[in-house]
Amino acid sequence: MPQPQVIVAGAGPIGLVTALGLARRGVAVTVLEREPGIVRSPRAMVYHNGVLPGLAELGLLDDVEKAGVRATELAFWDYANQEAIRFDLGHFEGHEPFPYNVHLGQDRLADIALEHLREYEDCQVVFGALVTGFEQDEAGIRVSAYVGGHLTTYRAQYVIGTEGAASPLRTMADLGFEGMTWPERFVAVNVRYDFAGLGYADSNMVVDPVMGGIVARIDTEDLWRITYHEDSALPAETVPARIVEFFDRLLPAGADYAMTQYSPYTMHQRAARSFRHGRLLLAGDAAHITNPIGGLGLTSGLFDSYVLAPAVAAVLAGTVDDAVLDEYAAQRRQVFLDYASPRASDFKTLVFNSTDRTQLDQTLGTLRAAAADPAIALEALRVSQPCRTPSLVDAPSLSASER
Repeated sequence: MPQPQVIVAGAGPIGLVTALGLARRGVAVTVLEREPGIVRSPRAMVYHNGVLPGLAELGLLDDVEKAGVRATELAFWDYANQEAIRFDLGHFEGHEPFPYNVHLGQDRLADIALEHLREYEDCQVVFGALVTGFEQDEAGIRVSAYVGGHLTTYRAQYVIGTEGAASPLRTMADLGFEGMTWPERFVAVNVRYDFAGLGYADSNMVVDPVMGGIVARIDTEDLWRITYHEDSALPAETVPARIVEFFDRLLPAGADYAMTQYSPYTMHQRAARSFRHGRLLLAGDAAHITNPIGGLGLTSGLFDSYVLAPAVAAVLAGTVDDAVLDEYAAQRRQVFLDYASPRASDFKTLVFNSTDRTQLDQTLGTLRAAAADPAIALEALRVSQPCRTPSLVDAPSLSASER
């Protein structure tokens, strides 16, 4: 195995997609992941139509669609009145290359990206690798990691940290993680039940201070993701009992459902002070984190990857100056702070904190009018587009066979 040119820390979807983007451009990559395998807990699962061209360019989209489900409708539910305001993603037809979103658990995207990455002989993924430190100079960067109980040193030209919100590399580099934490506890539950039979769309925002949440189809076999909130002062160990109570209120009496996974977690709106520290770069949740309402966290991370991988490959090839990486860091941070984080906060507030009925009626009225007008609906549905920033290199260096 040749010495890597780039080390990617973190084998989540952003880390593996970034590694694949580099590998397809001829870059030798080593991925270091502290866990023994891909993490399976319920996390992000919505791929907005805006990120689908990037998955297609990487050769991933066909496999992603086979494993997941095309989502063609979004509904905002006024829970108190059991009214659904429906938006048809078919409005994208003729305006965007993909007139739908895709739903698939992020662990499955990681699986698919890993399978594709393993086709490249000069790339490797090391699970059970706990990164403990790094040092850098003009010649390169060295990363220390415990692998199988032994301290190992990896050398490369760049390191990309994608190890999630608790990123050790970001902490070691003293890049901070400025922002705020929401006071509630959120609970994501994967459950098998025929929500479509109750009138739910593929993706739903249920608006209510008590029963508010997200209801989204994950696959074609009636696996759905439900995300709701509760008082964070309640005991974490009794979350399973309260999940049952929540579903007793949400579903018809005697409903036969099967919970397959659940994950309680805290949501944040945070970003590192910089997404670059010399030869260390950050992407995805290691760089910025937002609540998942609206699906802008995974979206932002994928757009990070789509810009970063070509830029790093071009720097290594000598076709651009490494100052382009400063542009990456500045642009991706700014778009997160200016759009992704506040937009996700607006969605979160609408779904979980709409306590003023008069104001809510006004908001719902605006949504009804938008859903009824195809032109307005089209613009309203373009929620992911402002998260995108343009390529920082003239053209991706993919061979024709890789496109």
